[in-house]
Amino acid sequence: MRFQPTDRIRALPPYVFVELDRRKRALVDAGHDVIELGIGDPERPTYGFIVDRLKQAAEQPANHRYTLLHGCPGFRRQAAEFFEQRYGVTLDPESEMLTLIGSKEGLGHLPLAVANPGQGVLIPNPGYPPYRATAIFAGAVPHDLPLSEERGWLPDLDALPTDVARNAVLMYLNYPNNPTGACASAEFFERALAFARKHEIVLAHDAAYNEMYFGDERPPSILQIPEAREIAIEFHSTSKTFNMTGWRIAFAAGNRDVLAALGKIKSNLDSGQFAAVQEAGIAAYAGFDRPELRESRKMYHERAKLLAAGLRQAGFRVAEPRATFYVWAGVPDGYDSATAANRLLEEAHVVGVPGHGFGTMGEGHIRFATTVDLERTRTALTRIKGLKW
Repeated sequence: MRFQPTDRIRALPPYVFVELDRRKRALVDAGHDVIELGIGDPERPTYGFIVDRLKQAAEQPANHRYTLLHGCPGFRRQAAEFFEQRYGVTLDPESEMLTLIGSKEGLGHLPLAVANPGQGVLIPNPGYPPYRATAIFAGAVPHDLPLSEERGWLPDLDALPTDVARNAVLMYLNYPNNPTGACASAEFFERALAFARKHEIVLAHDAAYNEMYFGDERPPSILQIPEAREIAIEFHSTSKTFNMTGWRIAFAAGNRDVLAALGKIKSNLDSGQFAAVQEAGIAAYAGFDRPELRESRKMYHERAKLLAAGLRQAGFRVAEPRATFYVWAGVPDGYDSATAANRLLEEAHVVGVPGHGFGTMGEGHIRFATTVDLERTRTALTRIKGLKW
């Protein structure tokens, strides 16, 4: 049989991280010391208080069975308690919370729940690549929400063509933003919600980095805006906040009808996350304001400031980091994203993600992750500066 991939597979843009990983591994196999500043995967282990909860829960036979759609009631109750303590928002854990096997899974299945083939999905550009890929999987039509440096990496919703807005049924937003590190205010969310209500669009806010902020100004939840639950849902994840990328436990909160539709998709595709992992998620969200997490934010801020300053000295354009564990750097004059990233990898053995991998509006930038310690960061910067940009 001569196999042919489906049209939806052929329509997918290349996933930049796969090719970067292949090239990085080739260099490592050849004996080179490669410094990984590409993928956003914390190098620190999951906090001990979470691991201890998993160990205890894994020994309980009752946790060895299917958890199915609604999962462990305790996880949803704890997520709702976190929301009340952190944002002052009261949510019903039975109908306004949905347990996910990582927020990527929920974000990816969402277009199947809310978009019919041919309907539009508004995608931040630059933005997290799965937003676009999963819209294509659902047969929907991705439309760009251009983000620009001049506008602080916030979309100009008023500039969106009328026919595009009329056809759209879903809009993704993501603040603090991956890849740019930009933050959004409550006032911006109010404008975005007004736009979504006007055009009857489901607004999905990816808040994976809400707890990775620098300084005292905590990023808001879109659900803090009055009446947001009429049209919005928000995704929260343990992955970055608690160093739990491999554990795959998250939740979506907000509009109960959208969550019910997403839950129906999930009930036909998965059987729920392992109950012991949900117990670990309970421990995580119960400890969201522990000293360990405050120290972690300080650590990432220190790394980000060092990396940003060093990149500026090397000829990159870098704004002062405000959140996430990424540094979004404009490449030196005379380079595009791919050429600059190739020099970094092949000559300096430093991995950075070329901005065009996040969409056309990311061209001219490279995303660096602050997931190595200060000593390795300094080594990376010495190599980068040595390229004589």
